[in-house]
Amino acid sequence: MSQDPVSQDPVSQQPVSRDPVSQYPLGAAVTAAELTGDPLPALAALRAAEPVSWLPALGGWLVTRHDLVQRVLRDARTYTVDDPRFSTGRVVGPSMLSLDGPAHRRHRDPFSQAFRDPAVAGRLTGLVAAHAADLTAGLAPAGSAELRRGLAGPLAAAVMADVLGLAGVTPATILRWYDAIVAAVSALSGQGQSGGPGGSAAGAEAFAQLRAAITAAAARGGADSLLAVAAARGDLTPGELAANAAVLMFGGIETVEAMICNAAWHLLSQPALVPAVAADEDLLAAAVEESLRLEPAAALLDRYAAADARLGGAQIRRGDRVTVSVTAAGTDPAVYPASGTFDPRRYAPAAAAAPGRSAGPAHLAFAVGPHFCIGAQLARLEAQTALRAVLALPGVRLDPDHPSRPQGLVFRKPPELHVRWDVPVSA
Repeated sequence: MSQDPVSQDPVSQQPVSRDPVSQYPLGAAVTAAELTGDPLPALAALRAAEPVSWLPALGGWLVTRHDLVQRVLRDARTYTVDDPRFSTGRVVGPSMLSLDGPAHRRHRDPFSQAFRDPAVAGRLTGLVAAHAADLTAGLAPAGSAELRRGLAGPLAAAVMADVLGLAGVTPATILRWYDAIVAAVSALSGQGQSGGPGGSAAGAEAFAQLRAAITAAAARGGADSLLAVAAARGDLTPGELAANAAVLMFGGIETVEAMICNAAWHLLSQPALVPAVAADEDLLAAAVEESLRLEPAAALLDRYAAADARLGGAQIRRGDRVTVSVTAAGTDPAVYPASGTFDPRRYAPAAAAAPGRSAGPAHLAFAVGPHFCIGAQLARLEAQTALRAVLALPGVRLDPDHPSRPQGLVFRKPPELHVRWDVPVSA
């Protein structure tokens, strides 16, 4: 972004400052380390005084107020993902995640319709339950486990293997591909350089292997594979199928792994809540939603201004990077009372909530607008199934010898989540 010292407001035609560092002192002082560790204090200060602020640490604008975050996400004409700097597009190529308008719909529609296919949906529901049962049965006799890679990651990877019809590809291999692609995308997120191919050599190699497996799976076909159903429409080239399958895998593992770990961490950090949540399916589902509000898997979402615009008092120039904080939106006290408190009753049905309370306002963890998460319902199913299995472990609790908490600049979850439970002597 070029920084002219003075430009003209397109609405008022009055001169405005183009020195955002001095104009937004709070944003200028925020560091990536703050946003990676515990971002809530910095986000609250920005939301109150500079709801659209220039952050040198991010190389662009950061939007923190709930209504303004929604405005950006819904307005794909003004705030687009279709920019060569978009990090995921630089790693896997154009896909539904990095396109807008008709091109976005052409890439998204085959997969969206496949998700609604009754054969696909019915098969996945049974597979999620079976995978979760197998994984927890293997863990139960041990009395302790690290849940991120003992349950959450393997469950998400196994489900994605089924979604994409990757016969013969183990969850461990899928997790290895995923780790390399996530690392490549994360390395580019937060950088303000111009576009072009990017990411690590490991990320490129992982995507090449994934693409070969996806191409083979699409060629095999099959009535109940989401990839095969999408491929049968004939709207996308093999390369386009691979790019979209990669972002589905990326989101399907990243989102689900984080949803499971964050929900388990939030709930087990408040042991008094565990019996009620374990005994009530509605409250368990609400606990997942409340965790998504308070600690979304994807904390930051990037957009790029396709035109000059005014947003929350800030003058955005065409080409500027505009990042929305989903975490800040989810903890906006104007929308969510006691916004910093984990309270599953916030999303419980009115009959199950405390007197005088009702289900809370929807969160933005799956985004909103044209890029609303295509697999949101499957992700919810996986997270609820896994959390139910965790709570069924007798006396399950956080392991005090391995404290952890969610962290990350763009993608947030505990790096490790160690838990213990009581094993009967007979076991």
